[in-house]
Amino acid sequence: MSSPSWRDLIHVFGRIGLLSFGGPAAQISLMHRELVDTRPWLSEQTYLRALSLCMLLPGPEAMQLATYAGWRLRGVAGGLLAGALFVLPGAAVIAALMVVYVIWGQVPVVQAAFLGIKAAVIAIVLAALKGLSKRALNGTWDWIIATLSFVGIFAFGLPFPLILALAALWGFFRSHGDPDTDLPAAAPDWASSLRTALFWGTLWLAPLALLTVAGADTLAHIGWFFAWLATISFGGAYALLAYMTQTVVSDFGWITTQQMIAALGLAETTPGPLILVTQFVAMLAGYGSGGFALAFAAAIVSLWATFMPCFLFIFVAAPHVERLANAPRLRGALAGITAAVVGVIANLSLWFALHVFFSTMLASPGMLPALVVPDVTSFDATAVLLFALAAIALFWVKRSLPAVLGLSAICGILLSLLGL
Repeated sequence: MSSPSWRDLIHVFGRIGLLSFGGPAAQISLMHRELVDTRPWLSEQTYLRALSLCMLLPGPEAMQLATYAGWRLRGVAGGLLAGALFVLPGAAVIAALMVVYVIWGQVPVVQAAFLGIKAAVIAIVLAALKGLSKRALNGTWDWIIATLSFVGIFAFGLPFPLILALAALWGFFRSHGDPDTDLPAAAPDWASSLRTALFWGTLWLAPLALLTVAGADTLAHIGWFFAWLATISFGGAYALLAYMTQTVVSDFGWITTQQMIAALGLAETTPGPLILVTQFVAMLAGYGSGGFALAFAAAIVSLWATFMPCFLFIFVAAPHVERLANAPRLRGALAGITAAVVGVIANLSLWFALHVFFSTMLASPGMLPALVVPDVTSFDATAVLLFALAAIALFWVKRSLPAVLGLSAICGILLSLLGL
């Protein structure tokens, strides 16, 4: 069939960007309905192979899938348009929410609403953990990898990239099997791919280098950190949040743990990829250093550093989608990473729960450097009650994530007004 018009492309991918609530699974389903079922723009086989490729690459797979679809339909310009339309609506909402958070975040009623949101975040992360566990833990070794990952990051504070690397190596060398034979006979054009990688890699990193040279230390620090984060963002946003929380809270001191939990809760309410939480964190860091002007500059830098590599990866890998998505050892490495991510997300859920249910955390007196224990005298029964209500709404009543967050915020306000 002929390529869709630019007007149709803007209409469809704009619609996808505005309606892409609910995380990667819902976003991927929405794109399948729009691009495969409703319009015969992509075949089922093309869509599934593209999805497999995006799951192998670092970064938000739904945004990369949209970029690939745009590239397939209208080349590089189509990929840029589709990817941008997937991200920009959510980015605009995140910027507005950050302003609201900074200006009114200390008002008691607003604080009560945020307590409800934080409690709901724990339930949401547990739901993500439950869904991923069913898909990822298919054997004894998967459970062992997940457990070791949890212990490594929660008790010993092992770096997230090290955990991913070890799990990927384990999966890579344990995998076996033959690839499908139904592949293009033509040899891949690696020279063209190298030129593409050099162009987009330079476009991605050159502005960050200029910030460094210009002495814009805060923006450069934000840019380089999120650029690094983009290269190791395997396993979805929840896995990355554990490492990001550890780094921006404990190492950099940009924000507090409570602000990190609030950032995740607000990011859950927006369309687009959940990794937009990086924008919220960057804006808070920028605001703390230089007010709203630096906050909005930090938003632009974080968006550039986080999402430009998505275009780089897709434009380099897209011509080789059939071969890459079909490589047994790459699939094995991804399976190892996914198993490790289960443990990392379990750590994230426990970390969030401890910091929401208890206002004071104490360092462990033992030999485990990263382990923290709660001060039992700081227990917050209201937070536990709000978590229980959110869990009921999410797991038993089956409400959507935005609805659960909204209901939890309302319940937090009501309990506050009742003096609880």
